[in-house]
Amino acid sequence: MTKKVAEESLGRTLITIAAHPALRNAGIRCLKSIFYHFFFLQYKAALLPGRIPITSVDHPLDARIPFSPRWVGIYLDFVAFWVRIIGFLLRTYRRAGMKPAIDFINSMGRLYAFAAQMYTKNLSTTNRPRYLAHPQFVLIHATDPHLMCIPSLHVLVVIRTYTAFRAIIRSFGDADRFAPQIEEVTQGAVAITQALLYVKQHSINCVAAGLYAMTCFEGTLFPREEAEDWVSRLFRHTQQPTPQDSVLIRNYIMERYIGFLTEAEQASSWEEPLLGFLHSCPEVLS
Repeated sequence: MTKKVAEESLGRTLITIAAHPALRNAGIRCLKSIFYHFFFLQYKAALLPGRIPITSVDHPLDARIPFSPRWVGIYLDFVAFWVRIIGFLLRTYRRAGMKPAIDFINSMGRLYAFAAQMYTKNLSTTNRPRYLAHPQFVLIHATDPHLMCIPSLHVLVVIRTYTAFRAIIRSFGDADRFAPQIEEVTQGAVAITQALLYVKQHSINCVAAGLYAMTCFEGTLFPREEAEDWVSRLFRHTQQPTPQDSVLIRNYIMERYIGFLTEAEQASSWEEPLLGFLHSCPEVLS
C-alpha cells in the first residue's frame, strides 16, 4: 500500500535536494527568492516605515472564527507541506520525477516574486492577538512583522502545492492510482488555510485575495470552477465557526474572489483590483 504524502521524511527529502546538483540549484534559487521577496522586503518596510502604505484588512466575519492556538502546528507545517511533495515525487518516479520536481521548486520561487509585485506597492496587516503562551507563537511574532497579508502567501503556496501535485500525477497517468494522495494533499491545503484563520494570521479577505492571485498566476490549474470547489471544503465539518457562519464565510470569500476577477477584466495589471480594494480599507499609521 502506497504511503501517505504526510509520511514522507522531510529530512531525507532535504538531503536528496542538497545532494543532487540540479535540485540543489533550484532549491538555492527558491530560497533566495523567499528570503528577498518575503523576509528582506518585509523587514525593510518594518524598519523603514512610511515608504509603502500599510492597510488594515480585517473583516467583521473574522470574529465568527474563534482564536484557536491548537491549530498553530498545522499552520506552521505549510513549508514542510510542499517540500514533502518533492520527496513523494522523487521516491515514486525516481529519475522521471526529477524534472517535475525541479519545475515545482522553481515555481515556488516565482510565486514569491509574483506576490511581491503587490507588497512593493501596498502592504497590509490584520489584528493579530499578541499570544505568547506557546513557544511556536513566540517564533511567529519574532520572525514575521505581519505586513504581507494581501495576497496571502500561505494560501498561494498551499493552492500551488495541491494543484501542481495533482497535475504532475496526472501527467504520469496515475490519477486513479494516487487518488487518495491527491485528496490528502487537497485536504491538507484546506486544513492549513483554516489554521491560518484560526490562529489569526490572516483575514478571510486575505484568503479571497490569495485565491484571486493564484488564478492570475496559474489560471489553467486554478480557474474559477476549481476555486468554487475548493472553497466549498472550508469549515465544512467544524463546530466553530458554526455551520451557519461557515456558509457566510464561504459565500463572502467567493463573492470577493469573483469581484476581483470581474474587476481584472478592465484592469491594466493583476494587482490593480487588489490595490483598489486596499485603498477602500483603513490605512495604518506608521
